[in-house]
Amino acid sequence: MANATSQGTPTEAQIEALVVMRIIKHASSTFPTTATGCLVGMDVGNQLQITNSFPFPAAVPDPSAQQDSYHTPDPSTLALAAPRAKSNVTYQNEMVKLLREVNVDAQNVGWYMSASMGNFVSAGFVENQFFYQKAADEKSLALVFDVSRSSAGGVNMKAYRLSPSFMAAYKEGKFNTESLQKSNLRFQDILLELPLKVHNSHLLTSLLHTLPNAPPSNATLPFPTSLASLTHNPDLTPTPLAPNFDALDLSIDPFLEKTCDLLLDSIEAHTTEQNNFQYWQRATQREQTKVSAWQVKRKAENAARTAAGQPALDENEWTKLFKLPVEPSRLEALLVGRQVEQYARQVDGFGATVSGKMFGVRGSLLPGNEA
Repeated sequence: MANATSQGTPTEAQIEALVVMRIIKHASSTFPTTATGCLVGMDVGNQLQITNSFPFPAAVPDPSAQQDSYHTPDPSTLALAAPRAKSNVTYQNEMVKLLREVNVDAQNVGWYMSASMGNFVSAGFVENQFFYQKAADEKSLALVFDVSRSSAGGVNMKAYRLSPSFMAAYKEGKFNTESLQKSNLRFQDILLELPLKVHNSHLLTSLLHTLPNAPPSNATLPFPTSLASLTHNPDLTPTPLAPNFDALDLSIDPFLEKTCDLLLDSIEAHTTEQNNFQYWQRATQREQTKVSAWQVKRKAENAARTAAGQPALDENEWTKLFKLPVEPSRLEALLVGRQVEQYARQVDGFGATVSGKMFGVRGSLLPGNEA
């Protein structure tokens, strides 16, 4: 990794606040359908600076391709396939050309997508990022904006790249047991998260510093009569930058329950992948038992033919008589494992917040204890 870093591999990302607002608007307008778009900017050393973005039109299914007449592609599936669609590649090149003509940063630095509750690790996501990252001199990333988690007030946006080990395995296209053991690839090694910083212009920073008003005219503030009067007191909350009293709410985070449900679904999907792999192992074992019995029988026949002075039969003829089952790809199992890890991290974060609140008020909740 040290050599890769010295050659200019991105290790951090910086995004303009205006681009963040554009992504939020695009993702919110298409929710719950996945929103995808292109990121442009420049690279400075090992930092990718995202200064502009534009959305992708949804990919149109190829009419010449054979498709099931009873199956209609999901809008989210078409949107996720947009970054690597041939028509959108042409559209992207035209947009970059127009941006360059008006003297705007026009270097392609990756793509973005919207997600819900951290559900973004999929074969389509990996294929899109591989499409951007497979070039020799590429500098790109995938930006994931979580619409559901951002609805609570905070922006949940993260930047990812595919790890070099996973890129090599995906380029080879082999995800069987032997290749995984040789490369020592695990589901934790699929994605690399890059630190992401939001950059504001100096004019916007000056505006934020001038937002707070002067102190209230009253020297002493009246004691609030209720929580509502405390929340809506104009002397205490004059600006959007005032403290948020919603953080004092002791109710369980609603996202925690939903994330636990999604975690259970991912675990079931992982169990299904494990069952498929075990079924292949049992089928292979049955076929190998038949092959071993056939080989023993053939060796006995050859011994008898040799004793009788007859030519021996081919002992490798079993390859024409028996067909061993093909090992299923382990890629889906790796992706499901990475998605389970993503949900587990979210549960850990939500649980830490709720536990901290509960420990803070445990004196009032437990009988016989003092606060």
